[in-house]
Amino acid sequence: MSDTEALLFANETFYRAFADKDMDVMADLWSRDNPVSCLHPGWGPLFDRSEVISSWAAILSAPEAPDIKCVNPKAHLFQDVGKVICFEQLEAGLMVATNIFVREGSLWKMVHHQGAPTSAVMPVQESPAGGSIH
Repeated sequence: MSDTEALLFANETFYRAFADKDMDVMADLWSRDNPVSCLHPGWGPLFDRSEVISSWAAILSAPEAPDIKCVNPKAHLFQDVGKVICFEQLEAGLMVATNIFVREGSLWKMVHHQGAPTSAVMPVQESPAGGSIH
């Protein structure tokens, strides 16, 4: 698996943990060795790992937790740092997110997440066969 594929896999793990409301996977994905931060829409910034993990516990345990689908992720690598920018498709509309990871051993661990509303229109993706997918 290439570094880019591994980074995108870590990003997908984040959205899978969200969809499954799996707090164990969510907590394991966040770095324990590096400073972390999180900016949830409408919240103040969180900088302490325990605050970040507690925020996810509150979100994932809430009955009104949204269903989010990651769409059109774009990965960028900078040695042992990687970022993924993607759209988040929700029932209520479209958001955009930045997810930053650092390499810890052979794994990519999340150090930052920021989700925000966007007025952008999600671009049409090209399928491998040349047709468009949404």
